[in-house]
Amino acid sequence: MLLSSRSTASVRASGRAAPAPRRVVRVLAHGHGHGGGHGHGHGSSGTAVLTEKDKGFIAEMRKVAMKLHTKDQAPKEGEKEAPKQGPWTPTRPGYLRFLVESKEVFDTFERLVNSSDAYKALRNTGLERGPGLAADIAWMEQSFQLAPPDMKPDGAAATYVAFLEKLAKTDPPAFICHYYNFYFAHTAGGRMIGNKVSSMLLDGQTLEFYKWQGDVNEHLEGVRKSINVMAEGWTPAEKEHCLAETESSFKYSGQILRAITEA
Repeated sequence: MLLSSRSTASVRASGRAAPAPRRVVRVLAHGHGHGGGHGHGHGSSGTAVLTEKDKGFIAEMRKVAMKLHTKDQAPKEGEKEAPKQGPWTPTRPGYLRFLVESKEVFDTFERLVNSSDAYKALRNTGLERGPGLAADIAWMEQSFQLAPPDMKPDGAAATYVAFLEKLAKTDPPAFICHYYNFYFAHTAGGRMIGNKVSSMLLDGQTLEFYKWQGDVNEHLEGVRKSINVMAEGWTPAEKEHCLAETESSFKYSGQILRAITEA
């Protein structure tokens, strides 16, 4: 994903953040209707060493996910045609909404994983995002004098949360597909978006959302290994079902991302 940016927002001499002008960037590869240029990526791959992403069922999950990228997003693996869309214009209120909605989803994943032994291998992986997001939301509200967004019961986060709660109870392979895509996308394309928004709207502030305790690549490797072990107990039909859920996971995460451009 390639984005062009302008200078960061100015700050009044009083110390209060000036209202941020709407910054315009041209998104060259949105991907899968994800308004805002959502790039999954699924973790760092800049090494010749055979890692867990190249092994077992997780390699099949990654392969399917990468095919849903455009050539701009993934030149070697992307197969989707990039939709024609205009300028992508993030805003501070929109980004705050994105953080709040993201927290709802991450909190839900973490609550569901902690409440069922079926997913105990995914507890305390180091990828958890809820606490960091809570700090970032409070920082944005205070720093830019922003009111908490009005969360609608039929909004993107609420809809996704309800869907995940159902999957966790009735369809573990599909739930794991959503878990994998949501968490791994954040460590790759999600960080690229975060860096751009930070330089454009947040005066260069790096949010806790984009920081991990320890080595994030080691955390990713551990989760890949855990999912491979879980998948060993699935039937061929369950594995195919998990892979088929990939596009649905892209759709829901894309709806969360669209909040970034709201006024």
